[in-house]
Amino acid sequence: MRVGSFVLAAQYPGQGAGEALHRAVRSAEVADEAGLDTVWLAEHHFVPYGTCPSAVTLAALLLGRTRRVRVGTAVSVLPTVHPVALGEQAALLHVTSGGRFVLGVGRGGPWVDLEVFGAGLGAYERGFPESLDLLLRWLREPSAGASGERYAFREVPVVPRPADALAETPGPEVVVACTSPKSVRLAAERGLAMLLGMHVGDEEKAEMVALWRRHARDTGRSPEEIAAAGHVSAGVCQLADSRSDAVETLLKAMPGWLKQGLEAHVTVDGRARAMRDPYAYTELLCGLHPVGTPRLAADRLAATAERTGISRFALLVEGSGDLDATEENLRRLGAEVLPRLR
Repeated sequence: MRVGSFVLAAQYPGQGAGEALHRAVRSAEVADEAGLDTVWLAEHHFVPYGTCPSAVTLAALLLGRTRRVRVGTAVSVLPTVHPVALGEQAALLHVTSGGRFVLGVGRGGPWVDLEVFGAGLGAYERGFPESLDLLLRWLREPSAGASGERYAFREVPVVPRPADALAETPGPEVVVACTSPKSVRLAAERGLAMLLGMHVGDEEKAEMVALWRRHARDTGRSPEEIAAAGHVSAGVCQLADSRSDAVETLLKAMPGWLKQGLEAHVTVDGRARAMRDPYAYTELLCGLHPVGTPRLAADRLAATAERTGISRFALLVEGSGDLDATEENLRRLGAEVLPRLR
């Protein structure tokens, strides 16, 4: 089992973006010191829900600030970026970091981002498979071209190549954010591990893993490849000497952040969108994830792994909104939870 942190660079009420980003950078440094496996970085545009607009750019900074922890995007939003540009950045980080970079991709949402970056609604509704396949060709082949609906260009060489005979490590791992059976099947067909959201419980995650395995098997993936797939479960982790104290910390801070962050999302086409109740959503997350004592947290993570077959976790540890509390949460996760799991 591998446990990492999930960094949104969340901007809480009364905070500026700079404070949120400083907390994000510092939390990654502490995660490295505390022995966590991976720091996963979210990407958002134009909303205080998350103040990092380029997960791959922040990953570059953090790879330079850390020594051993892996750094991944969770996720780079593929419809708003050219797959070749993202592939070049991923290859650069993979090669220069000695293989510590992980590229997580997803299709994002129907947000105004699609208008601002000129992608259009079609890139979100239909274009994700084309973009993903072009990205994978770029990361795996010596050259790549395209003749699709959205991208068409002559064959060009891949420079730098993330994986060749001279590389010490293969190309960067690619994981896909999955929220529906369609996206699960897409990931399975390509043999890519899934990143599953923090609003989903163990039962639904187990169903998605089972669907991935069935479809991977039906499309010719080997039993060894299927067994080795390291799916990632996103969640929340808040540690305290009692469960009530941990829950209280989150209920004091997270609803305000969720309310202003979720309300700031604007759809590109004016479609109606359902809003979660921030307090009820925080309560749901506290019930689903390792929120409580270190022993409870370790037991919860082990139970989720056993029920779902998921071997990796990306845990939001900045739920208090406070830098010192976030650092303490990370250090306790490394010192008091990880040893129980190992």
